Amino acid sequence: MTAMAISKTDQILVADDDPTSRRLLIRTLSMAGYTCRESSDGIQTLELLHADPPSLLLLDFDMPRLNGAEVLERLRADSNPAIAQLPAIMLTGHGGAESEVLCLEAGADDFVTKPINPAVLRARIETQLRLRLMRGQLQQQNDELEAWRHNLERDLAAARLTQQSLIPQKPPVLPGWDIAAVYQPVIQVGGDIYGWLRMADGRTLFWIADATGHGAAAALITTLAKLLFHHGSAENSDPAEIMKAVNDDFRSIFGARSFMTAMCVAVEPGTGRACVVGAGHPPLLVARRDGTSESVVSLAPPLGLVEQPQFAELSVNLERGDAFLLYTDGLLGALPGTNQRMTPAKLADMLAPPEKSAQALLMRVVKSAAIGDSGQPRADDMAALAVRRAS
Repeated sequence: MTAMAISKTDQILVADDDPTSRRLLIRTLSMAGYTCRESSDGIQTLELLHADPPSLLLLDFDMPRLNGAEVLERLRADSNPAIAQLPAIMLTGHGGAESEVLCLEAGADDFVTKPINPAVLRARIETQLRLRLMRGQLQQQNDELEAWRHNLERDLAAARLTQQSLIPQKPPVLPGWDIAAVYQPVIQVGGDIYGWLRMADGRTLFWIADATGHGAAAALITTLAKLLFHHGSAENSDPAEIMKAVNDDFRSIFGARSFMTAMCVAVEPGTGRACVVGAGHPPLLVARRDGTSESVVSLAPPLGLVEQPQFAELSVNLERGDAFLLYTDGLLGALPGTNQRMTPAKLADMLAPPEKSAQALLMRVVKSAAIGDSGQPRADDMAALAVRRAS
């Protein structure tokens, strides 16, 4: 580690009521390369400090009008940080521990006992100037860090507004169906997203995706995900084809450097027939009106990992009163008060007994999983979508 250079252009204010002592001190410090000013009493010292703060104050303890301790008391209470934090070395002719404690309690950073040893004085001055330089550098770093934090919060706020505009704020109107959704990012923005869209054949496609990572980078991927799902549904009529189109476009952009899990469910509103396609995503959970539950697993790997994955469509028939739950793995956190983690199987058990609304079902699952209620920050973003066929 290289030593920090102390500038010999640093200015020192020498405050001592004895003219001879002042001259000797100024001569010693001038020969060492320091620029000096002088003061003969406490009042003048404070006036000079406020007019032009020096780099360091060399202060005699015994002075007229205001002694050294009184000067330091006013100095440390000053509203100007450049004055209140000024390094001060007290000069005292009183030896012993009691005098040393008195100097330090008065607010001195260090002290030198008279008669003064020039080498000791220079060493202590250089130490205090070095500490002052370090404090200045630390303050500059803190200021830069604060500016960086402010810019980051501003960018995150902008990203949050952007992502909120992409995530549906209210469920779609679908006669005979009840829909509810929840989204809880770890910070202002996250890597989860969901949505729904009308397919060309009249079916409604519900989809959810979970991008790798958190924060703004993951949020950018979710923005892309929504565009890819809408683009894929415009050119393809089957869920498997839509997933393939999303995978191809996603991989063409990122290669294999990034991926996301996803699942989509294409529902025929009139019949309740649904086709499910999953890509590395947690299983779809189906809550039956008789209190039983089923799960539909993902058969394909996450989107973006494999160049030509096989996307298989699995069929589910939703009777009146049945519901299904799409969710991200943020719902599978640690269970409160235990060392166990939530699993899809345990989550499925929470679906019974059946609820009379999608919102009630969703809130019961979220509450039972204790998302955000454990007192510890969540490690992952969480999104969930409940869709129920009316009784």
